[in-house]
Amino acid sequence: MLVAGFDWDRANRSKCQKHGVSIGAIEAAFRKPIAVVPDPAHSVIEERFKAIGLTDEGRHILIVFALRIREGKIFIRPISARHMHQKEARYYEEAAAKIRDR
Repeated sequence: MLVAGFDWDRANRSKCQKHGVSIGAIEAAFRKPIAVVPDPAHSVIEERFKAIGLTDEGRHILIVFALRIREGKIFIRPISARHMHQKEARYYEEAAAKIRDR
């Protein structure tokens, strides 16, 4: 899927930065391999997704986002982002290794 960019405004910038994750770190995570799964529990109004990736510093990051279409182009709208806890990151790494070893 070709994405045109990110959809930022004051509300989602502040919510993402509240957890200590910079806008740059979020955007950089999407430029690397990233795991994306649907988030049906929170997809009442619009379809939401969870993405797990790495920051440039190598920290695991969890990003909740939606896709928005404007003028026929797809934009990523981050809703929330946080650094993953060590236990979550370890679980993710173990699951990813199992998938790679198949």
